[in-house]
Amino acid sequence: METIVNKVAESGILTLDLAKYMATEQDIASFDLKPFLFREMILREKDYREALKEHDWSSFEQKHVHIYCSVDAIIPMWANMLAVTYLQPIAKSVFFGSKEALEHHLLLQHIAQIDTNEYIDKRVVIKGCGDIHIPAQGYVAVSALLQPLVKSLMYGEPCSTVPVYKKKN
Repeated sequence: METIVNKVAESGILTLDLAKYMATEQDIASFDLKPFLFREMILREKDYREALKEHDWSSFEQKHVHIYCSVDAIIPMWANMLAVTYLQPIAKSVFFGSKEALEHHLLLQHIAQIDTNEYIDKRVVIKGCGDIHIPAQGYVAVSALLQPLVKSLMYGEPCSTVPVYKKKN
């Protein structure tokens, strides 16, 4: 009887799945300035300060929070800064911009923290398919991080890869 050999497993290719570096829905919270506006148009300083004092901040505890405004209004910069004074002590991080921009920011932070030692002089494939959408910024960042270290860099799955980089001898 002939033994079936898993050539992919024996190839020594390491797979890096960027999905494990993406923040989850449970990690992120949104702080919308819209409820603090008068007629969804105007921010009144005195009312805003009072509303912030009375606001229940518990839903932001240990979350990555993005501050934004869901209506088209002119928001003075100090209003965002004032919100940070309430969020910073309880949140994991505070970010200004869209939820998507925060997710990209966190992904890039997580990629920058990858321990690259296990990838030195290895053949590495960056997983290309999955249930979680990975933004292009992630693939670019991980390529820039690993290229100086790896023997080769590929995209896809170990059984079907697209070569991206191969170290010249």
